[in-house]
Amino acid sequence: MAISDRLARQLAALPARPGVYLWKDAAGEILYVGKAANLRTRVPNYFADEQGTAEREVLQGQIAALETIIVPTEAQALLLENTLIKEHQPRFNIRLRDDKSYPQIAVTLGEPFPRVLVVRRVTIPGAFGPYTDVATLRQTLKIVRRIFTVRSCSWHLPEEAPDRPCLDFHIERCKAPCVGYQSVEDYRRMIDDVLLFLSGKTLDVRTGLRERMHKASDAQDYERAAQLRDALKWLDQLEQPQTVEVVGGGDADAISLARDGDDAVGVILRIRDGKLIAREHRFLEHVEHAPEGEVLRTFLVGYYLPLEQRAQRVVLPFAPADLDAVRELASGVEFAVPQRGSAAKLVELADQNARHLLDSFKIEAFDIDERAADPVFSLGRDLGLPVVPRAMVCIDISTNQGRDTVGSLVWFEGGRPRKAEYRRYRIKGVEGIDDFAAMKEVVTRFLTRRIAENKQIPDLIVIDGGKGQLAAAVEAARAQGQERLPIVSLAKREEEVFVQESGEPLRLSRRSPSLKLLQRARDEAHRFAVTYSRKRRAQRTITSELLRIPGIGPARRRLLLERFGSLAGVRTATPAEIAALPGFSTKLADRILDRLHQRA
Repeated sequence: MAISDRLARQLAALPARPGVYLWKDAAGEILYVGKAANLRTRVPNYFADEQGTAEREVLQGQIAALETIIVPTEAQALLLENTLIKEHQPRFNIRLRDDKSYPQIAVTLGEPFPRVLVVRRVTIPGAFGPYTDVATLRQTLKIVRRIFTVRSCSWHLPEEAPDRPCLDFHIERCKAPCVGYQSVEDYRRMIDDVLLFLSGKTLDVRTGLRERMHKASDAQDYERAAQLRDALKWLDQLEQPQTVEVVGGGDADAISLARDGDDAVGVILRIRDGKLIAREHRFLEHVEHAPEGEVLRTFLVGYYLPLEQRAQRVVLPFAPADLDAVRELASGVEFAVPQRGSAAKLVELADQNARHLLDSFKIEAFDIDERAADPVFSLGRDLGLPVVPRAMVCIDISTNQGRDTVGSLVWFEGGRPRKAEYRRYRIKGVEGIDDFAAMKEVVTRFLTRRIAENKQIPDLIVIDGGKGQLAAAVEAARAQGQERLPIVSLAKREEEVFVQESGEPLRLSRRSPSLKLLQRARDEAHRFAVTYSRKRRAQRTITSELLRIPGIGPARRRLLLERFGSLAGVRTATPAEIAALPGFSTKLADRILDRLHQRA
């Protein structure tokens, strides 16, 4: 791509240092903000000869100027990149959706008698949240006010105070510190419990409440002991349905992602003392062409790391881009990608939450009836996929008694064939009839080339076959590093759908839009494979017929087929037409026609 002399000089003068680069258009507007461990090697890649995504090409066409900022380390570059993206909101960057409307719970610790408030713009240190689910926030406040006697008034105590207690005192929701019925020390002890509760340390809260209940009982303050007993019952009811497996000592944050087209959602499950105490999420946009690792890194740096309430252990579905730099920004936090055990189950739980939230977002964003009638959306829901399978491929193997074995791959986009992406494969590494090995070869060759050419990987691969073909395809995908790529198979006899790591087949209704879409893709792949297999068989037949004629070798056979198109074309040719070809004589032409007419 041609670039201006000024831009070329800027690229040539880039330092081999970490930093941030800003692409700008002719009007000076920032188009894209990126970070680099080495500006000199990273930035010029935008104008490399190899073809990038359509979005990259649009960006290249608008670039008119470059600005760079040098920083000491890659981690600081990552942090600065996130700050600049939030400030300028460039159109070509992944962006976190605006969080100004998300409420948080704040405790006014700067006051002698702190209050618990709901805030949207955080000016109070030690806020908890944000709460993307307002129902969760309301439930949390309800529990705080039921268990603890936090004042709800707005008096600036002790400078300003009413003459008598309010209604909260009489219904035992407050101990009236405003009129001196509760000391600062006693009120602060209660606020410490509130902070522990909001931090998820409910075990500590229960221990403290139980000790104070026994003290009140020993002092024959039975009314206070009964209040503390009721508070303990509330905590027990709160925890019963939320118990999950303990993960590495009990405290962890499980994070996962779900994507669909240009949208994504990141989810955080907070585990404290082995209990699931909160779920937070944030939607992201402009992620369609971004690798998964880059999207996860954006979520971690832009949303998770700035949070004050973080566990020392974070479990992830896969490693984010620039993991070392992320670790440097979060000193003291252990990032893990569990493969098995309770931690892996926790990541799977976060993944299920993310898929549910994204589906809910899509349903709210679009017309519900239209989405429900969309077979692509139905298929994603019925199969429990992490994304709606807008890009789907189906693979079939066709053979003729062990000969002319071929594979076909058809591509469906939004439920419709995209014939420009159809592919045929002549099976090379399989002898005889072995559908499993042939399927493995096709999947391997397809994914290897897509990855090498940096092309889109489909959201779903459908295999025409049963468990054996599915297992072969899954093995091939894992060998290419595509462990998370959804693969299913459709068996012809009962139209059963086999899913990875599930022994029982999924039986969809015969009227299901999901099954009809799978059948359509399967039938198209079968048609495409059979057509290619027949063509291969016809070519082999023509070749063998001609090569049996004395004086005809591969070179002369090729000339005959190029000139007359087929065996039937050669058979209907005249001796003069055949003899006119280079290297052919009238005698050879007569011999060819005699042999072909004998076999007709």
